[in-house]
Amino acid sequence: MARYLLVHGSGHGAWCWRDLLPRLAALGHDARALDLPGSGEDPTAPQQATLKSYGDAILASLTAPTILVGHSAGGFAITQAAETDPAQIARLVFLCAYVPRPGASLIDMRREAPEQPLSGALETSEDGHAYRFRDAALAANLYADCPPGTLDYARAHLGWQPIRPQSDSIAFTGRSAHVPRSFILCGNDRTIPPDHQRAMAAGHGDDVHVIATGHSPFFAAPDVLAALLDRLA
Repeated sequence: MARYLLVHGSGHGAWCWRDLLPRLAALGHDARALDLPGSGEDPTAPQQATLKSYGDAILASLTAPTILVGHSAGGFAITQAAETDPAQIARLVFLCAYVPRPGASLIDMRREAPEQPLSGALETSEDGHAYRFRDAALAANLYADCPPGTLDYARAHLGWQPIRPQSDSIAFTGRSAHVPRSFILCGNDRTIPPDHQRAMAAGHGDDVHVIATGHSPFFAAPDVLAALLDRLA
C-alpha cells in the first residue's frame, strides 16, 4: 500500500480527482486530495494565498511518507512543499505539470512555452487578484477528450485561481534534491504543450511516462492513470 496526496492545478480543487480516488483505493492505496488555499471549498481570500501557503497546506496534511501528485500548476505546490520539508514526502509526481526552476515563477514559465494555447482563454477578476478560464476554453483546452457529463460537472465546480502563488518563485534550498521524481506527460495536451512538458522534465531523471490524453487525464483515462501511479509506487 502507498499513500498519495493529489494536488490540483489552476481553478480546480479536490473535486477534480473524483474518478481517480476510488480507483487508487481499489488498488489498495490510501489516496486523498486537498483544496489548496483559496481554491475549491477553502475559504482563504485570493489575495491571501501564496505559494508558501500552498506548500504549508500540503505539509500540514502529511502524517506518514506520501507520494505527492501535482497536476499542472500543482507542480509548483508540491515542489514548494518538498523544498520546505521533504521528511514525509516519498516521491514527487508531475502530472502534465510545471516543473519549477530557480528564480522563475509559474507565470514566467508559461510565457516561455513554444506555443501559447491559452492565449485569450483566461479572464482576470476586477480586483486583479485572481483569474479563471473562459467557458470556451473548457472544451477547447481542458476537457476535449473527457466523457460526456464532465464539462457540466467542471462548470459547476471550477473557481477563481489566485494569482499570487503563480507570480511567486521558489526559494530553492536543496532539501528536495534526494526526493525521487516521476513525470507523466500528456501527449494530446492543449493547455501545456507536450514539448514544453518534455523540456521542463529534461535533466530531472529518466522516469518519464507518456499517456495519450489531453490536460485532464483524471477524467479522460482514470484507469490508465491509476494503473500508472500504482506502478510508480
